[in-house]
Amino acid sequence: MKIGIIGATGKAGSKVVTEALARGHQVTALVRNAAKAKDLFGDNVTIVQKDAFAITKEDLTGLDAVVNAFSVPMGQHLAYQHIDLAAHLIHLLRGTETPRILFILGGGSLKTDSGLLVDELRKVPGAEAWIDTPESQYHELNFLKTVTNVNWVGVSPSQNFVEGPKTNYVLGQDQLLFDDEHHSEVSTGTMAAAILDELEHPTVHQARFTVRNN
Repeated sequence: MKIGIIGATGKAGSKVVTEALARGHQVTALVRNAAKAKDLFGDNVTIVQKDAFAITKEDLTGLDAVVNAFSVPMGQHLAYQHIDLAAHLIHLLRGTETPRILFILGGGSLKTDSGLLVDELRKVPGAEAWIDTPESQYHELNFLKTVTNVNWVGVSPSQNFVEGPKTNYVLGQDQLLFDDEHHSEVSTGTMAAAILDELEHPTVHQARFTVRNN
């Protein structure tokens, strides 16, 4: 496939690039810093340098899939940009089936036994410094749920989203997943593998899934 990755040099996006290349896909990296992308991926990807909000419909034409791995620095109160970019990308793709677009969402919108994870996170000491990110990505998902004329899918990581290689994984839908030791964790490599598996063999349409390490 021809896969475009927005935020390809970030924590999540870079692993998606690596996994896609390992599977023989053609990757276009849509990034703010072309030099950083060149350092990471060499000549293995096509690099398009532009701000995410400057992406046009023409940039996405010809791609089979787009992965939105855009992120903003925690603590700078810019998390609303997740919602703004989702709205921008959806606007570009209204009324289309191709490319299929996958949004990497937060885990805050996942359900727990007592409600939503984001509600529990608000109670963490010092949460006011970073809670806008899970809150904004919760609102991003709610926005996407209103979209019926774009071929979209979302993925949320487990509560702990850590750097690491891919492992076997367990999938879910809207419930926060835990292992037998009550750990809720997924590595960047595992989530990248789950994303590529979903792009190669679609099972989720206009909905969100979640993944944890097995």
